[in-house]
Amino acid sequence: MTSLQPWWWAALPLLLLPLWWHRQKRQRTASELLATARFLPSTVPQQRRIWRWTDIFLLLVRLALLLALIAWLAVTVLPWRGDTVLADPALEPAWVAREVQVARMQDAARMPLPAGVLDWLRRHEHEWRDGTRILVLARAGDVPMPAHPPRLAHAVTLRLAPSVPAAAQRHHVVVASTPERLPRWQALFAAFGTVTGPYTVAAVPTSQTGLIVWDRPESPPAAWCAPHWWRADGKGDRHVTAAGIALTYTDTPQGRVWRGMPWPPASATEAAALQQAWQAVAAAPAPYALPAQALAPARPLSLPARDGEPAPWWGWLLLALFMLERLLAHARRS
Repeated sequence: MTSLQPWWWAALPLLLLPLWWHRQKRQRTASELLATARFLPSTVPQQRRIWRWTDIFLLLVRLALLLALIAWLAVTVLPWRGDTVLADPALEPAWVAREVQVARMQDAARMPLPAGVLDWLRRHEHEWRDGTRILVLARAGDVPMPAHPPRLAHAVTLRLAPSVPAAAQRHHVVVASTPERLPRWQALFAAFGTVTGPYTVAAVPTSQTGLIVWDRPESPPAAWCAPHWWRADGKGDRHVTAAGIALTYTDTPQGRVWRGMPWPPASATEAAALQQAWQAVAAAPAPYALPAQALAPARPLSLPARDGEPAPWWGWLLLALFMLERLLAHARRS
């Protein structure tokens, strides 16, 4: 059993309230003076407080209700998972079966590989029982290396399948130019396609457009948007140099506008330099991939999680205990 917010257990002294309540003296009958009592000497009435346990079953229900409420507030989780295999659904079934057999986890439960598997395991490790094993099967390069070594409470084995070359990615580009200069832009992106994948050159942007080349004297339509723009007019407010080409850029509501590249390149050398510069400044950096390895348990217990949620059955248990307490209290009064 693990409590993700254990400081709520400090409210356990509240269990003394039902005990105090049930041990109080209750008046069972009303006292009346007898007519002959006037002939007797007057004395001060004396009462003896007798502590008796009454309504034991109702007392136990109230104690259970308070205890369940504290456990619900403490986000108490009962670990129920055993040995588990987290496998990417896109992996080859034969390779997955071979790795599961090598790890001797044929009887382990199967789950699809979640995104950010290491962070997901850290947030859900309280769901596994002590001593269980977790086998992670992913494709090489899909699990990024974290900034710090992962410290988990369970043994995790990471196995990576050989990466399969992905199909060439198609880039969507819009070229707004004059009829005389349009063939030169088309030839430029055809040359780029031999290195970074094919380019689709269109005249109107869509949701897939990643670059707009504006080679016209007038201003572009305000409705046109893309992550990147190439323009020859004006100057940028930020400078960057890549592949020997000094580029400037400005962030606008329509996208990032780049200026300073050859317009358009007049030779193969300029085209190659522009392609290298563009890839250097526009491509997102790829994270380091985590190699296959076995992670031994680094902590004896799961860490408390601030964003933890109690199990759904806790709510139904509280409702059932509350209804039972109300029924018993009503039966006692009647």
